[in-house]
Amino acid sequence: MSGNARARLLDELSSVSRRYMASYALFNQAVADRLGLHPTDLQCLNLLTLEAGPVTTGRIAELTGLTTGSATRLVDRLERAGYVVRERDAEDRRRVLVATVPEKITEFGRMWNRLGGGWFALFDDLDDSQLAVIVDHMRRTTEFSARQIARLRAGDVDV
Repeated sequence: MSGNARARLLDELSSVSRRYMASYALFNQAVADRLGLHPTDLQCLNLLTLEAGPVTTGRIAELTGLTTGSATRLVDRLERAGYVVRERDAEDRRRVLVATVPEKITEFGRMWNRLGGGWFALFDDLDDSQLAVIVDHMRRTTEFSARQIARLRAGDVDV
């Protein structure tokens, strides 16, 4: 591939990526609005469903990049909305864990399934190696974003 063709593809990738991120942010906002949640709360709930079990508020702060105080307020909101409960850790009674409420998570999952029902069909015409490239890209993008978030929070980037 010539340098010009690659440059054009990278330009297109930049535009498409920006549209993709904006469309997801707007989708996330619409879902959050529908559920009466803040978009960050919705994504926290999403992340909590990927955890193996109940987590501390400190872990929520790590997952979201929020301060522990902001994470506590986020948990307060999710608790008021009925999506999580606080419970004492059976092994260390001093520790409080945040657990998702199974019934609410089931409702949440049903909504995602209704909204994303055709999502897997987007990949029907791709072979396994093409899917692997997409998975690798998404993993690398997630890691890159985490590093950039850390830079922003540390003040390493001028705006």
